[in-house]
Amino acid sequence: MSNNVFQNVITQLQEVSDRTFGVLDTEGSVISCTDPSQLGQRWQDAALKVANSTDQVVTFGQKTFRSIVSNAGFFEYAVFCTGTDETAKISCQMAYIALNGAKTYYEEKHDRGTFVKNIIMDNILPGDIYIRAKELRFATDAPRAVFLVRQVGHGDVSAVDVLSGMFPDQNQDFVISINETDIAVIKQITSGTTSEDLEKIAQGMEDILKNELFIRTVIGIGTVAEHLRALADSYKEAQTAIEVGKVFDTDRSIMHYENLGIGRLIYQLPTTLCEIFLDEVFKKNSIDSLDQETLFTINKFFENNLNVSETSRKLFVHRNTLVYRLEKIKKLTGLDLREFDHAIVFKVALMVRKYLSSRESRG
Repeated sequence: MSNNVFQNVITQLQEVSDRTFGVLDTEGSVISCTDPSQLGQRWQDAALKVANSTDQVVTFGQKTFRSIVSNAGFFEYAVFCTGTDETAKISCQMAYIALNGAKTYYEEKHDRGTFVKNIIMDNILPGDIYIRAKELRFATDAPRAVFLVRQVGHGDVSAVDVLSGMFPDQNQDFVISINETDIAVIKQITSGTTSEDLEKIAQGMEDILKNELFIRTVIGIGTVAEHLRALADSYKEAQTAIEVGKVFDTDRSIMHYENLGIGRLIYQLPTTLCEIFLDEVFKKNSIDSLDQETLFTINKFFENNLNVSETSRKLFVHRNTLVYRLEKIKKLTGLDLREFDHAIVFKVALMVRKYLSSRESRG
């Protein structure tokens, strides 16, 4: 447990009392104190006496002590206050209440975060999710969105703190460090939250990391998890969204699993099946026989919904020039892109080729 949790509380106690307050660990070492000169001192005899009186205030060496016990009832820490008079005993009791509350809150928050991380990483059995959720008073059926924030280029440990500041309700929302570059954000949402709302949240995360830490990110969004047990699937979907986006939507920095379209299907296909598909589609000539200018023309034609006039205008060429290029493509491939069915096959083939190229570069 972080000593800063205790230090923050006793610093506030100092503002309302002229007494010195502090905390000992089980070895009797002073780990937090309003008097910095006492930090690191070791009072083993005091710790021993407190350990033998875990449920009451005790005095020792002109100080008053009260133990803070663990969930199992064992002595874990001791709060102390200078003086042995009645005021010291009351002050020590008040300090105990404040520090014990802070400890409980910290541990519950930490346990909840660890619990959620274990779920998304598949480190907990499905049956144990219900049991642990009940112990932590955790709502099991609240809708939650899962975001995977991946830092590109370099990771900054401060990114977790920055994102945590965006989601102050730490009982419902969780910002979890996965590794040096990946951060999972699990946010509880309302039933009326739309895909557009989720993308706005993701955009806010991207903007704050870019503006405050100068970090470039890509963010994947999984489908909404309606139950705790669905968090792991949603997290995997967020991972898939990033990977598919890396192949098919290289210009986008925010990818929603629900909007991946046919790219999601292609990404899950075996490479051998993809190669067979390309061989069947391009019986005359390989797709690799098309030069860059021709591929650029094809992509522009698709971008403009197979509209010859609009595409020629965007390409700054005469309509007849574009028709000539389309005829040339038809002769090379056997596919007439002006026909809807042929255009669909060609579009899928381009995506399959792009997917295979990405696999080759990784392999």
